[in-house]
Amino acid sequence: MRYVTAGESHGPELTAIIEGIPAGLEISVEKINDDLKRRQQGYGRGNRMKIETDQVKILNGIRHQKSLGSPITLNVTNRDHAHWGDIMSPTAEETAANSVRQVTRPRPGHADLVGGMKYRHTDLRNVLERSSARETTMRVAVGSLCKQLLSQIGVEVLGFVKEIGGIQADSSKLSNFNGLADLKKVTDESPTRTFDEQADQQMRHLIDKTKRDGDTLGGVVEVIATGMPAGLGSYVGADTKLDAKLAASIVGINAFKGVEFGDGFKFAHHPGSEGMDEIFWDEDQGFFRKTNHLGGFEGGMTNGQPIVVKAVMKPIPTLYKPLMSVDVKTKESYKANVERSDTTAVTAAAVVAEAMVSIELAKALLDKFDTDSIDRMKEQVTTYLDEIKHY
Repeated sequence: MRYVTAGESHGPELTAIIEGIPAGLEISVEKINDDLKRRQQGYGRGNRMKIETDQVKILNGIRHQKSLGSPITLNVTNRDHAHWGDIMSPTAEETAANSVRQVTRPRPGHADLVGGMKYRHTDLRNVLERSSARETTMRVAVGSLCKQLLSQIGVEVLGFVKEIGGIQADSSKLSNFNGLADLKKVTDESPTRTFDEQADQQMRHLIDKTKRDGDTLGGVVEVIATGMPAGLGSYVGADTKLDAKLAASIVGINAFKGVEFGDGFKFAHHPGSEGMDEIFWDEDQGFFRKTNHLGGFEGGMTNGQPIVVKAVMKPIPTLYKPLMSVDVKTKESYKANVERSDTTAVTAAAVVAEAMVSIELAKALLDKFDTDSIDRMKEQVTTYLDEIKHY
C-alpha cells in the first residue's frame, strides 16, 4: 500500500490517492469525516478551525461503499480559498494585485528560509503553503480509511495527549479504562484530548496564559494500537524493521522532534532486568507476556503486545510576538512574518499521530497478507494466528 497527498494550505482543494487497498473493504465516509472533525477540535486551536469544516469526497476507487482494489482518491475542499482565489490561482499570471501577500521574512523554526533557498523561491508563501500542517488533513483521511481496514482483523488504534507545556497526565489512570473504546470516549470529550481531568484543567489554564503572552506550547502525544498479530515487520534489514518505519512516519509529522516506544528513554535509568518483558506460555494463549516495557516490539517486529508509541511536538514557531528574522530580498533585520496560528496544536497532533500509526500498520499488514481481496486477507490472518498460537 502506498499513498500521496497534494494541495496547498490556501489552495482550492486537498487530495490524497491511495493504492493497494484490497477489494471488498466496506468504507464509511462518516467515520473519515468524524476523524477529520477530531483533528480540528481541541483547546488552543486557532481561527482557521472556525472557517473550515472538513468533509471528505470520494472521487474514485469505491463503488456502493466498497473498495474496488483500484486507487482511491479522497478530496477535501478548502473553504478559506474563497479569500485567496487570485493570490493562490494556479492559472492566473502573477501581477502586483495578486502578489500582495508575499512572505519575505522567514519565521524561525519553519521551513520558510531553507525551503526558499532550496527551491529558489523569493516569495516564501510558495514554501509555507505546502509545509503548513494543513496538509495533515489528508493524512488523517488516509489513516481513517486504514483504521477501517485494520478493524477487519480486530485492531484498534487511538491517539491522545500525554503532556502539554510540562503538565503531564497521570499515566497510572490509564488502567481505569476498559479498552481503547472506553478511553476514546473520555479523550474525545476532553478539551485537551487527555484522560486525566485534573491535568486537563491545568493544561487549559496554561494555554490561556500562553495565548495572552503571545507564545506557543508543545507537548507529548501517545498512540496505542491493540490486536496486532505478532511477527509484522522483520529483523533481517534496517529498512524492514516496523518500529523504525513507525518512528520515521511520526517524525514526518509537522513539528515532531522525537519518538519512543514503551518505556523509551526511561531505559536509560534502570537495568535490563527491569526493562525486558518475560515470556510465558499456556494452552489457551500460547506465548504471552505480563508486561509491555518494550511497547509491543522485539527485533523490529510486533510481538503481540499492545503497540505503544509516544512522541514530542515542539511549540508552534509562528508567534504573535514574532522573533527576529532577516528579509530575504533586502537582507535587513525585521520581525518575522505573522501567519494565523494556534497557541498549541498538540490536541490535533494526537489525531495525526494516530493516523500515521494506522497507515504504517496497514502497510505492514498488507506486506504480509493478501492485498487483492479483504476476505482472503482475513482468511490468511486467521490461519496465521492459529499457526503462531500453536508454535
